[in-house]
Amino acid sequence: MGLAALFQAVAALLAPSPAPSLPPLTPRQKAALVVVSGLPAPKGVAGVLVRDYDRRAPRPPSALVFVDQEGGSASAFGDLPSGRSAASFTRSRDAFAAGRATGRALRRAGVDVDLAPVLDRAGGPLGSRHFRSPAFGIAFARGLAAGRAGACAKHFPGLGTARVSTDQSTKVHAIVTPRELAAFRRAIQAGIPCVMVSHAYYRNRGPRRASFEPSVYRLLRRTGFKGVAITDSVSVFGSDWAVITTLAAIRAGADLVLLTNGRDAGRAIRALVPVARRGLLDDRVERVLKLRHAFGLNTP
Repeated sequence: MGLAALFQAVAALLAPSPAPSLPPLTPRQKAALVVVSGLPAPKGVAGVLVRDYDRRAPRPPSALVFVDQEGGSASAFGDLPSGRSAASFTRSRDAFAAGRATGRALRRAGVDVDLAPVLDRAGGPLGSRHFRSPAFGIAFARGLAAGRAGACAKHFPGLGTARVSTDQSTKVHAIVTPRELAAFRRAIQAGIPCVMVSHAYYRNRGPRRASFEPSVYRLLRRTGFKGVAITDSVSVFGSDWAVITTLAAIRAGADLVLLTNGRDAGRAIRALVPVARRGLLDDRVERVLKLRHAFGLNTP
């Protein structure tokens, strides 16, 4: 069986039956189901982000668990695979093996989705977090699936042309390139269930950051992507902006908004309730429920 077929077969195993249609939910439940929060998290959130310092903190039993485990030093859980950085791989088979070991270790640790691989072009501002070839990043994602963990490709539509990382600056500019789009398209064709959208500005896509720019989400959907689009953490803009950035991301097309501060996540959920009442979150909630269903999670 080829790697592409293996990835799709494992993805099918993760979701053995179709996700149910949108069940009866209150506006507050719908609002919470488009938010991923740091710990401690508000009730009913779609998911939580676990970091090294709070990995033993109580987690909501019904939440998807996300973690950044890219490999090497870019790993929240330093004692878990993969010990190799993304840039160190020179063969797809090795990247696949590392992804599989990572997926197995994360599942044992109670983690569902790895916010990896980075598919931004090599030579960009993320240093060793870049794979030398997109093929290695996609192999890592296939390995995660083989280890029964979900992968989330990032940072769409690509940071390879940026001078600095969005982790270092809130004013990063980049260009959408065919090469980077092709890498994401290949991952999507292989069945990757989640894509993270970057906070960079792209002068050829519109005036807003990608995470708040409708044209970027339309571009993502035109690749054939039917999974969950999550923002990079909007908490980098500070608590004062938590509600504004959440609403902007949802309005633009995000399915999930990532906030690392639980109190800010609670405020964001309250602000989303009127949006949910108007039925504007239903499509997003359906996609999120499908991802949750793949990991055996019922509606919270």
